[in-house]
Amino acid sequence: MAKRKVNNLLALAILSVLVERPMHRYEIAAKLRERGKDQDMDIKWGSLYTVVQNMTKAGFLEVVGSERDGARPERVIYRITDAGRAEMSDWTGELVASPRTEHRAFTAGLSVIGALPPEEVIDLLATRIAALDAVIARVRAELDGLASRLPRLFVIETEYSVAMLEAEAAWARAWRAELVSGEFPDLPLWRRMHEPGASSAELIAMVERGFAEPEPQE
Repeated sequence: MAKRKVNNLLALAILSVLVERPMHRYEIAAKLRERGKDQDMDIKWGSLYTVVQNMTKAGFLEVVGSERDGARPERVIYRITDAGRAEMSDWTGELVASPRTEHRAFTAGLSVIGALPPEEVIDLLATRIAALDAVIARVRAELDGLASRLPRLFVIETEYSVAMLEAEAAWARAWRAELVSGEFPDLPLWRRMHEPGASSAELIAMVERGFAEPEPQE
């Protein structure tokens, strides 16, 4: 697959609309907004002009004319090149086939969750689960509306988003249930970490005992 010359998902989104027909930048932005691409990708609208210029320099786009509407500034019209079509195909294939490490805020919070007492985490998880349920209901309603107007091929990314949200909500519910029931194995250590007067040496000793090799049974 081709080495990325323009490694920006906004570039891929631009290619995806220009493959239909030539457009100027304002029309490109309108199409991307109309199709909700800013929900699928981290799009920074202020950089659209720069990205279009970079792709033109890389040979993925070419200028095919311009138009003027009254007193408005002249609008340059771009179209995708054969190299741009090949890049879009290679890039899409790479994104689908090759997993990438994606740093998420929730994962970052979980990595330092011991900084909060477990009882507080139980409440925070309940808040997150309720928020996830609301988002899932909203996106599912949008998906149902789109399904009546569009082939499934064009809403598959929304299906995936719902599946990921539902998986996260299910995981959060399961872990919260462990904390509430007391089944989570590290609760004693976790609670002790937040007791007044808990010493670092004591906590380290508790962790080391937890990871100690079990004594062989005679």
